[in-house]
Amino acid sequence: MEINAIYTSFVAVGDSFTEGMSDALPDGSYRGWADLLAARLAARTPGFRYANLAVRGKLIGQILDEQTGPAAATGADLVTLVGGLNDVLRPKCDVDRVCALLEEAAGRLAKDCGQLVLMRSPGRQGPVLERFRPRMEQLFAHIDALAVQHGAIVVDLFSSRALADPRMWAEDRLHLNTAGHERVAEAVWQALGFPAESDWDAPLPAFVPPGWAARRTSDVRFARQHLVPWIGRRLTGRSSGDGRAPKRPDLLPYEDVRQRED
Repeated sequence: MEINAIYTSFVAVGDSFTEGMSDALPDGSYRGWADLLAARLAARTPGFRYANLAVRGKLIGQILDEQTGPAAATGADLVTLVGGLNDVLRPKCDVDRVCALLEEAAGRLAKDCGQLVLMRSPGRQGPVLERFRPRMEQLFAHIDALAVQHGAIVVDLFSSRALADPRMWAEDRLHLNTAGHERVAEAVWQALGFPAESDWDAPLPAFVPPGWAARRTSDVRFARQHLVPWIGRRLTGRSSGDGRAPKRPDLLPYEDVRQRED
């Protein structure tokens, strides 16, 4: 990898993690680590172009079919691919098939784009993580192998104790909050060889657990607002991304999304 390489274009491929949920802007849209990374790269390179094809809820087969072709066609200097977690978190999952689809997606992107970046996605500390850990570790081992095959960079977020902290996650317990996305952007920035601007894996201050009543209130709110709708979508075969277009489908000159706050 070339240290301090000049990237003139960046395309992001994936699901809700790359779309930016739940780093919300005042207008209700999402920013996220990919937008934050694009802002930094754009500050270094006049005329920098950015596309984000990620859509929430997408499975790896959908990412392969819907996103990798358009992404590869851009020939971007930098491309990130994160997917497969929506698959392995489902009750029934053929992890070998997920790995094969991810391999095909990585091959398409590596062939036509510049630097490929893969990730070992972060996991929120708790019983859900432990239940699915074997599947996730199988997926991540395959990602490591793909990186060797294609000369890709792997950003290991799964090993981060800071990003496993529940305080880095939104109320839905599935997506990082603003602080979490900021840390991911810094992690990718450093993995690309740029000088550190902060310690992205710095431990959080000591955690003072809320009382029993506060925990139960939080659990009830989580179940009502997030868990029940999620189960409903699984039972009916729907996805939160159905009918949703990417937020930046074309590789165009970067415009800071923070300008929408004005």
